[in-house]
Order: sequence, then structure tokens, then C-alpha cells
Amino acid sequence: MRPMRGAPRSSLAFLLSLVAMGCTPAPPPAVPPAPDPPPDAAEVASSAAQRADEVPLNAVPRLDFNRIAQELDLPVLWVSDTASPGSIEPGEVVGLWRHGAPPRWVEGGLFTPAFRAAYAAVAKVHAQGHDRGGADDREKRRREAVELELSQGRPSLVRTDLREAAEEDRVLVKHVLAAATLIERIYLKQRGATALAADAAKQDPASRALFFRNQGPWCAQPRTESNPDCNALPSKPSRVSGLYPAALQQGGKFCEALEKRPDQAALLGPFTVVEARGGADKLEAVPYSQAFREDMEAVSRELKAAAAGIQSPAEAALKAYLLAAAQAFLDNKWEPADEAWSRMNAENSRWYLRIGPDETYADPCSRKAGFHVSFARINQASLAWQRKLDPRKSEMEEALAKLAGKPYKARKVSFHLPDFIDIVINAGDSRSAAGATVGQSLPNWGPVANEGRGRTVAMTNLFEDDDSLGASRAMVESLLCRDATPLIPIEPGMQTMSTVLHEAAHNLGPSHEYRANGKTDDEAFGGPLAATLEELKAQTAALYFASWLKDRGVLDKTTAERALAGDVVWAFGQISQGMTTSDGKAKPYPQLAAIQAGRLLEKGAMTWRADEVAANGRDKGCFTLAMDRFPGVVEQLAREVLGIKARGDKAAALKLKEAYVDQDGTWKTLRGVIQERALRNPKGTLVYAVELP
Repeated sequence: MRPMRGAPRSSLAFLLSLVAMGCTPAPPPAVPPAPDPPPDAAEVASSAAQRADEVPLNAVPRLDFNRIAQELDLPVLWVSDTASPGSIEPGEVVGLWRHGAPPRWVEGGLFTPAFRAAYAAVAKVHAQGHDRGGADDREKRRREAVELELSQGRPSLVRTDLREAAEEDRVLVKHVLAAATLIERIYLKQRGATALAADAAKQDPASRALFFRNQGPWCAQPRTESNPDCNALPSKPSRVSGLYPAALQQGGKFCEALEKRPDQAALLGPFTVVEARGGADKLEAVPYSQAFREDMEAVSRELKAAAAGIQSPAEAALKAYLLAAAQAFLDNKWEPADEAWSRMNAENSRWYLRIGPDETYADPCSRKAGFHVSFARINQASLAWQRKLDPRKSEMEEALAKLAGKPYKARKVSFHLPDFIDIVINAGDSRSAAGATVGQSLPNWGPVANEGRGRTVAMTNLFEDDDSLGASRAMVESLLCRDATPLIPIEPGMQTMSTVLHEAAHNLGPSHEYRANGKTDDEAFGGPLAATLEELKAQTAALYFASWLKDRGVLDKTTAERALAGDVVWAFGQISQGMTTSDGKAKPYPQLAAIQAGRLLEKGAMTWRADEVAANGRDKGCFTLAMDRFPGVVEQLAREVLGIKARGDKAAALKLKEAYVDQDGTWKTLRGVIQERALRNPKGTLVYAVELP
């Protein structure tokens, strides 16, 4: 069971006594809480409370407060500093979701003793640094690496205020949040981290924070993911997936070995765990509903309870999905749930919910679906985009079919254009250690996917806080020349149109279930390369459609060019994350970004001016953009990528990857420049506040 972190201790005196002794609050235990401290400890706690009250609330700048609070595993965020600059105010603080309600930091408009104690702990670290007393050199290096890992993720708040919501909505949210906690437990098992959770609960606060944020002890940020000292546990366990027998994963290339077996279709099915039954060669695919039975049944109960709380006829579609999903968690039959989910849209529900196994990025073989929750409120602004693009869907399919060439033929498409959603909570595979999914098209398998009846969404309330926008502005000004920066206004919603086009394109052209020479893309290319190609197809199509829609009068020239320039900046951010994980697995988005940006540079749509100073006035060397060259270069790349997928041409795919991802040379050197400048500012890490009565 995953240890619960961030919920209040049963005794505030215990929290305060830790502050008095120069320690930081430990996470709540997975066993019943300890009894209240004896009288002598209560006296210490009283003294600590008085000392905490004496700490001035202007002792720590806001960004330092948030960084240190994260290192101390405190579920609190100082959102803004406007009321009394330099001093933290009750109205500027929120508690963060971490598998349970956070402590009450504010009551009656005043800070609680719990907050005062937490602030005193933060202030002490700000003044004196972290106490490493008793740690040997090896342990000190580990803790320093852990803190460096955490520092590369800047908290970016997703806040939902439901204190005045209707009772029906509050009941729904409470049960979905309970289900989300269970999904996190299942996903931890999929990642092979469940057995490590108890040890993580005993570690220093920064290590506990890393384990929660990264959903395991392994580091994931560019500067630390390959650092052998960086791990939430002193034992530094290696990464071993929970989806396959540990012994099978020894020696590498086990995915390739599975793909060559005659029973590979069953063993690599998306909704199963591979188990060894009586020997290394005697493998069996066990359905998720059996492998994770206890937690799956618990999720089902929460979804049924959420459905029971819905009485409004206006939410009949959501209720039907909740019940269908509840059944899927019991029988592992996800197609009926997909059918119910596909019937939801922006006009028949105020909510968006997707719960179950979907994406394969976390699987080392890119075949097994990871459990996740994406829960959001519908943003009605999506309807305007749908009205613009809906009449063009068939034309868009025909355009991509023409680019793909034989043997692909245009299909009749009937997918839903993206709904805009405002995220309430992400959990499991949707909760990233850094960055986030900003658009998604689901499901990935079955009749709903194959017949183009899936749903596509664009998440419109992510990374719109001032800190995130400031970091984006700094990256742009460090990499682009002055003449290019007017193309990229840094403002909320700047990537929405591109996200819409990217997600729509997943439903167009040769997609996941398309077969070339009788093989799906997974079978033709192998899971990791297939994932990269599908994302490359979608993002290249998004670039292509920006100009295509301009030519048809749907977009004006300025909007189209800003979308294209914004996609270059998006590519820079992805490139900065590195091309592979620490264990050598391909990162689909960084690799597709390297291919796109490398081709733009090679063909003159983007140029590196080595002797010119960037827009920030400090960095020598910068990129500029020739917008008139974009349409031709993008169309050529789209033709190449779509053709590769249409033919199932693995050799051509590997050649494309080798040219822009693997090969040494000028482009690899420039990718290093992009990474260095982009990583000066921490990447946004989403944190969630769901405010209920």
C-alpha cells in the first residue's frame, strides 16, 4: 500500500515538537497513528508553538518558501505575493492534494498553529540549510541529488474551488478523489514501486517528496535522471517494471524477446500483467482485474457510489459512464466503458472523467496500458473551435491521405473534435513528475478507436500561473533572436490551437490500429518507435494544418504564424528533457521535437545565428524563423512521416531517427545549447488544490 503523505497527524503537539527539535514533520503512517505524546513532550510542544508564533511571516521569499516546503514534504503552496509584498497572508495559501485532505492551514481567515509550525520549519531551513547530522558522505550525496531533482520541478498550481458547489457535485468529487487515490496504488504496482513504499516512508522529507512526485524512488529530471546518487532510497534500487516478471527483465532486450514469441499477441496485450508460471519460458498473461483485484474492486465501489449520488437528468451520460467503468474494473472488459464514455460531450455533461488503463508510455515495452484518472470540468469555449473545424474533418482526412500515399486510403471519419477541459485532478499515469499532458485522444484500442468515435480533449487551465509564463518568457528570450520574439506572445492559451490540431490528427491518417502489410504500427515498428512515430505524425500534421486552415480562410495569417512559432518553442522545451530515459528508453515527444526542429533548421525555416545576441541581451547565438519557408518544409516532412506509417516502413523510420536524434554533429551540439538555456528555469510540475467544505 502506498504510504499516505501530507495528511495531518492526529496530534498537533507531535508536529510542533518536531519543529522544536529542529526536525521536519514526518509523513502520516500507513498504520494507526501514534498516541498523543506524554506530558513532558506536551511542554516541549507548547514551547515550540510559542516559538513558531514568534517567527516573522516575512522571513522567507515566496519562491524559496515553495521550494523548501516541497523539500520538507509539506502539502502547502504560497500562490501569490500581492496583499503585503514580502509577507505571507492567509488568503495567499492553499493546501495541496496528496492522497487525502491537507491540514487546515487557515481557519476563520487566520493561520492555524499547524501552519505556524510549518512556516517555522521552512524558515529554519532557509536560514540554516537542511540538517545532515549523522549522515555519511554517501548519504549526503544522495540527499543533495534528491534536492537537485526536486528543484528542477517548479510547483504550478491547478486550483478548483468547490466550497459553494451543489451537494451532488461535492459527492461526485469526493468519490472520484477516493478513486484517484486507489488508482495511484494500482499505478505504483504497475511501476514496480509498491514494495519500496514502506522504506520510502522512513526516509528524510525530501526523499518522501520525491517518491510521491515521481511515483517511485527513481529520478526523472534531465540533470539528475542519470546521476547514480539520485534515488529516494539509500539502497538505490534499479527500475524494474511491475508488469513483467523481474527475472525476465534481467539482461535487457526482453521486450524484443517477447515480440518474437508465438504467443506475443496475448503476452503483450494492453490490459494484462505477464506472470511466470513454473519457469522462465512458461509465461501467462493475467488480466488486470485479477492481478490488481482488491484495488480494482475498491475503485469499482467508489465509481458506483459516485453514480448513486447523481440525481440530475442533465448528468445521465456521466452516470452511465461511471457505472460502465465500475463494471470494467471488475471484468477487465473496457469496450463497454469506452462506448459509454464516447457518448459524453461538452453539451451533455458539465464534467469530464476518464478513469482506467490507457497510455503505454510508462511500460518499458510501450504495450501495456497504465492506469490513470483525468478529472475536469468542461470549458464551453471548446464549442467555438468545434464549429470551426467540424465541417472540415473529411477534408482534413483526405489531405493527410494524399500526403501519405499508397497503400493508405482516406477513411470516413466521425471523431469528436477536442473538448476544452479545466483539470481538477490528474492521478496515476496522468500525473507527471514534470510537465503534463495538455491534449489527449482516447481510447487507443477497440471499436470506438477504430471507428473514429473516441473523444479528444485539450487541457486549457495548465501552466497559466505567472511563474510558468515567466519561465516560458525567459526560455524564449534566451533562445530566439529579437526579430523572432514578436511571433510568440507569452500568454495563457498560447498553445491551445496547436493542441487541438495535434489531438485531432491522432484520429486522421494512418493511426494506431491501421494495418500496413497486415501489421499494426506496434507490430511493424516495435512499441517505442511506433509511439514516437504516432506522436510525430500528429504534431507534424498540426504544423501542416495551421497553414492549411489559413489557406482556406479558417485562420488569419497572424494566428497561423503564431501557432507555428509557438510549436517551435514547444519543441525546444521537449528537446531540453533529453532523448532517452536513464535506462535507455526512447522519449517520444523529445525525439519527435528533435526530428521536426532539425528538419526546420536543415531546410532554412529556422536559422542559427552564431554571432548574434539573443533577445535577452546576454546569450550569444540565437535562432530566428523564416515563416514563409514553414509551409513547404512542413509539407515535405508530413509527406515523409505519413508515408512511413502508411507503408509500415521501419527502415525509413530508423533512418529519419538516426539523422536527427542519434547522429553527432552540429544539430546535436545545438540541442545541447537548447537544453542548457531551457533548463535554467525549473520545469513546471503540477500540484492540485481541490477546495471542499
